[in-house]
Amino acid sequence: MSTTTVHGLSQRVVAVAESATMAITAQANRLKAAGRPVIGYGAGEPDFATPDFIVEAAVAAARDPRNHHYTPAAGLDELRTAIAAKTARDSGWDVDAGQVVVTNGGKHAVYASFQSILDPGDEVLLPAPYWVTYPEAARLAGGIPVEIATDEDAGFRVTVDQLEAARTERTTMLVFVSPSNPTGAVYPPDEVKAIGEWAAEHGVWVMTDEIYEHLVYEGASFTSMPAVAPEVAGRTVVVNGVAKTYAMTGWRVGWLIGNPEVAKAAAKLQSHTTSNVSNVAQRAALAAVSGPLDDVHRMREAFDRRRRTMHAMLSGIDGVVCLEPQGAFYAFPSLRGLLGRPLRGRTASTTLELASLLLDEIEIAIVPGEAFGAPGYARFSFAMADDDMVEGLERLADLVHAG
Repeated sequence: MSTTTVHGLSQRVVAVAESATMAITAQANRLKAAGRPVIGYGAGEPDFATPDFIVEAAVAAARDPRNHHYTPAAGLDELRTAIAAKTARDSGWDVDAGQVVVTNGGKHAVYASFQSILDPGDEVLLPAPYWVTYPEAARLAGGIPVEIATDEDAGFRVTVDQLEAARTERTTMLVFVSPSNPTGAVYPPDEVKAIGEWAAEHGVWVMTDEIYEHLVYEGASFTSMPAVAPEVAGRTVVVNGVAKTYAMTGWRVGWLIGNPEVAKAAAKLQSHTTSNVSNVAQRAALAAVSGPLDDVHRMREAFDRRRRTMHAMLSGIDGVVCLEPQGAFYAFPSLRGLLGRPLRGRTASTTLELASLLLDEIEIAIVPGEAFGAPGYARFSFAMADDDMVEGLERLADLVHAG
């Protein structure tokens, strides 16, 4: 990243890296709009419409004058109560509505969590590969991300021994994610419990992102850390939202759940930044978290079908090693076997260069692993139409076969 000084701008913001996933998606969309047959694997959102009953709740809310005015910064009381009930149902963790703060999407919940807990110089343990926003949001709060590498041999799961080796007197927080973006890894319950007990023993805060809780496959199960390691619950902030489960990325409703002091701090922060989340979107979210999961199950079946197809196709390409994803809607293959190999007369020495080559030569857009702290890998989303997914992977296989 360039370190050129931009005069007149905050250096704190200038130092923040652009979201690579959003940049790749935007680039692919621009090329599509120009008439090029680009197939994009960068999307981090379901390719389904929001279920009708949720949309209808929003339509009704827009007509209700109650929703035309300011409401509490921490969220509508009815929604916070419903989120608490949903958390008990899905996570097995009993919380009060007062512990819930409704945020402008899950990303803002991450930001508010770091801002509410971290002081300048506090270290944040960040298992890699990680979602692109975590280190940047930590830095905006003055935190220092400490990356801990994992790989496919370990199932992309960090161990207690690795965490302990990285811990220092300045370690303040661990970012824990299962199911994982970008790897699709899912931690078994005993590992979640062991990590939670380690954090409790050493007084380490945990921010756990549960946004993909309902997207698990083939025997894998979602486990909420404060439910299986209650001793760390008081120092845990759970981040979640309606985006992935209910195909509501554009509605911008997320939340965080923490102890009363954290919730109060996050609500105070929000009162001076965004104020309340759109009331219409909150009413839609209320319908979502209170309603049936039938549509969620149908979406998961489609993701599962695509997951198996993508894994099989990627694994069949010479030079590609792909761990089968157990959750979310991403595969995260190693492409190291393609680096340095001639592909239509060109070679790439990094996955950043390879992503550019693939976009130029076969018009597929992937997110290189450098964005996730994992050079040599790439994220392929399977939240897309089956035919497009298959065609793009066939283009890749043909390119590699032809050399």
